[in-house]
Amino acid sequence: MGDNAILTVLLMAPLVAMLGTLVIPAQHARAIKVLNAVVALVTLVVALVVWARYDTAVGGWQMTFDVPWVEGLGIHYSVGVDGIGVVLVLLNAIVFLTGVLSMWTLTLRVKEYFALMALLVCGVFGVFISRDLFVFFFLYEVAVLPMYPLIAIWGSTRKEYSAMKLTLYLMVGSALLFPGLIALFVKAGGTSWDLDTLAAALADKPGFQVFVYPFIYVGFGILAGMWPFHGWSPTGHVAAPTAVSMLHAGVLMKLGAFGILRVAIGVLPAGASFWAPTFAVLATIGIVYGAFVALKQTDFKYVIGFSSVSHMGIVLLGLNTLGRDGMSGAVFQMFAHGVMTALFFSAVGFIYEQTHDRDIRNFGGLSKQVPIAAAFFLVASLCGMGVPGFASFWAELLVFVAAFGRWPILGIFAIAALVITALYALRVIGTALLGPSNPRWDGLKDASPWAIVPRATLILVLVLFGFFPNWFLDVVHASLGSP
Repeated sequence: MGDNAILTVLLMAPLVAMLGTLVIPAQHARAIKVLNAVVALVTLVVALVVWARYDTAVGGWQMTFDVPWVEGLGIHYSVGVDGIGVVLVLLNAIVFLTGVLSMWTLTLRVKEYFALMALLVCGVFGVFISRDLFVFFFLYEVAVLPMYPLIAIWGSTRKEYSAMKLTLYLMVGSALLFPGLIALFVKAGGTSWDLDTLAAALADKPGFQVFVYPFIYVGFGILAGMWPFHGWSPTGHVAAPTAVSMLHAGVLMKLGAFGILRVAIGVLPAGASFWAPTFAVLATIGIVYGAFVALKQTDFKYVIGFSSVSHMGIVLLGLNTLGRDGMSGAVFQMFAHGVMTALFFSAVGFIYEQTHDRDIRNFGGLSKQVPIAAAFFLVASLCGMGVPGFASFWAELLVFVAAFGRWPILGIFAIAALVITALYALRVIGTALLGPSNPRWDGLKDASPWAIVPRATLILVLVLFGFFPNWFLDVVHASLGSP
């Protein structure tokens, strides 16, 4: 597989899964699941090959491929990865495979579900490898649109309301983005959508950068769960089925943060420098707000949903430091949070499938009734608290050190929120996992070997990068340069 084709293979694999799913008759649900599992495994293998082939000594864009698409408008199918794209491609592949395996027991409209899921994953891969801004935005919309039917049809707990709320918020984000992106293209000469070309053409236009930057930042920031535009996220988490929650929190929210990093900061550095203090304050509010609201929740998924708002605030705070350490910490947090929330929602989904109940107060002693499933939730909670030995520890350390160095007051508030994070995590552990057993759930079945595989995979990734953070940081630093 040549370097100029490998990323196209990665992009096309989930599209093949979608088309194959549409061809297979609906009554052959098992064949549909097997097809998607095989394709998901292929994408993980290809993502690992991309990681292995990326030369950190060279850095920059690698494995590039460029062909004209709409030449009259300067649009090219142009793909490539830098160190940041490499790690996020791996994240998407991991969540895709574990998400497919976590939904192995699905019986409702299996054909449509897996087709939409594969389309979503295809869009996400496309965003992470796009070098052309038009293709970037096109595939960004492809990734976002399947969320409405996936929640409205297969979700629960006010699923129609949650799906509509999510869609409307993200449409507002797109309404801000589209004119902003067109303005970039026109102001840069209207000949190319290439990200590097746009950045070079706009380098001597700081006034324009300052003006357009908040449109791009907020447009992407809405998908990243940016406070105060986060309201769609927790309700979407709660309503979505297990694998969609995994993709929603694990990958889709990262598209927003990636868009800020790749487009807003990458193309408009003068605008980023001007607006960084303002958006850093909003990010810190999001960290503290999300932690406090999570502390009051009684629904497993709402706890995770507001926890995601807080943890994505850490990502945004790191990005706004505009330094190598803070930004590499932000990317590390994107990856760690993606894997962690996938594990969270997978663990909760396993219990919900049997109990159809997510109220924390109705549980107790799950560590005795379903010890393996409880262990999954426990590990995710420890990772969420930033305990050493998990990937999130290094991510949060880098962000908080960088933030404290630039804005000491914001750094103090952000670090203090860790105490609140520990409180809500320990509250759930103490009540649902370690409290007095509820006899109502004595008949629960623990995770089977088949159910253990995807959850154990996620744990392995968190621990692996928790003990060997340089494996991750060396790749990311190859794109962010010197401190």
